[in-house]
Amino acid sequence: MEQYELDAIERLVTRPARDYRTIEVAPLTQVIGAEVSGVDLSKELPDDQLAEIKTAFLDHHVLVLRDQDISREDHSRFASHFGTLRPVNPPPPEGDPHILEIVTTPGAEDVAGNAWHADGTADAEPSLGSMLHILRTPEGTGGDTLFANMHLAYDLLSPTMRALLDGLTSIHDGRLAFGDRPIPKGHITARNEHPVVVRHPETDRKLLYVNPIYTQRIPQLSAQESRALLEMLYQSVSGRPLLQCRVRWEPNTLVFWDNRCVQHHVSYDYYPLARYGRRIAINGGPLKG
Repeated sequence: MEQYELDAIERLVTRPARDYRTIEVAPLTQVIGAEVSGVDLSKELPDDQLAEIKTAFLDHHVLVLRDQDISREDHSRFASHFGTLRPVNPPPPEGDPHILEIVTTPGAEDVAGNAWHADGTADAEPSLGSMLHILRTPEGTGGDTLFANMHLAYDLLSPTMRALLDGLTSIHDGRLAFGDRPIPKGHITARNEHPVVVRHPETDRKLLYVNPIYTQRIPQLSAQESRALLEMLYQSVSGRPLLQCRVRWEPNTLVFWDNRCVQHHVSYDYYPLARYGRRIAINGGPLKG
């Protein structure tokens, strides 16, 4: 491992521990993810507990809250503490317009998100984060979700590569996510250009912002150069378990991830079984390099 890589990891693992008073925070790994306990989302949370959850969110990027037997209204109330709720695209024919039903039917050929990505990066203002509440899991095992720290993905690149990427942008196209499948009726696709390296709007830390589901190309490079560079960056995420944590779902688990600095990958390893949950996304803002 190169010295700059060791330095980046050292900065993360030697951070001072937080002194939480209203919650318990148990890291999943030293670089991403934490299980949070001592929280009951079926009730209105006091301000001091919300403040500590927000601190843990910025520190760990992925929060896992288990044993949350909550209603749709409870789910929406908790999400609204972090920003305005993002409408589902396309709007559901009935029910809450902000809750996306995550349904894997028995024997489905594939599931959405079965590749590394961040949600909706083709939007002009991608979401701040998502809260997924899983109510039914496959019998036995399977259906885990992997998450990757995109701050660390950037920091582990060589200084020369980071300097090159800092001056580039990439085009994100929502149509790419559908591949050869027809776009659902009423679904609005977006196409926007973002910096390849963006700064987190709350921490100002740099992070890598390209993904294989939505990123089309880097316009400052030739088509061949763009493909080669993007493929290298994708491999630097998928091929480095060091960046990742794995969340094993149980019924009534809610996971809240920072869509700005985290990519995730759904593991569809439970065919032909079923899974069900509800997801709420929270509005974000424009991305800046």
